[in-house]
Amino acid sequence: MKLMVFSITTMLFLGGCSLLEDVNNSVTYVNEATEYVGEVNTFVSEVPTLAEQAVSDELARLDLESKLTDMKEDIEAFNELQAPELANDLHQQIIEHNNTALEGIDLYLHNIKDGKFDTALLENSEFFTSLQEITDTVDQIKELGL
Repeated sequence: MKLMVFSITTMLFLGGCSLLEDVNNSVTYVNEATEYVGEVNTFVSEVPTLAEQAVSDELARLDLESKLTDMKEDIEAFNELQAPELANDLHQQIIEHNNTALEGIDLYLHNIKDGKFDTALLENSEFFTSLQEITDTVDQIKELGL
C-alpha cells in the first residue's frame, strides 16, 4: 500500500514538473518572440529612410548592409527556436514570413554588392511585406503568455 501511494505521489509530482516546464517554455518563447517582433518592427521602421540615404551616401549604404545582415542573422536565430506546442501554428506562420524575408534580404544584399541599388525594391518587395506582417503577430504572441 505504501509503495502504491508513493508511486502515485511520484507520478503526480513528475506530471506537475512537466506542466511547470511547459509553462516556463511558453513564457520563454513568448519573451523571445516578442523581442524578435520588436527587432523586426525597428528594422521595418528604420530601413526605408536608411535605404533612401544609401543611394547617395556610402556610409548609409554600409549601415544598410549591416542592418540587412543583422536582420538575416536574427531571422535565422528565430527560425531555430523551439516553439511550445500551443505556439506551433503561429511559429510556423512566422517562419514562412521569415523565409520569404530571407530570400529578399539575400537578393537585396546581392544587388547592393553588384551596384544595383534601388530603394523601390525594398519598399515594394515581398520580403518587406513579410516583415511587416510579422509585426502584426505581436498581439497573438502576447496572448500565448496568458
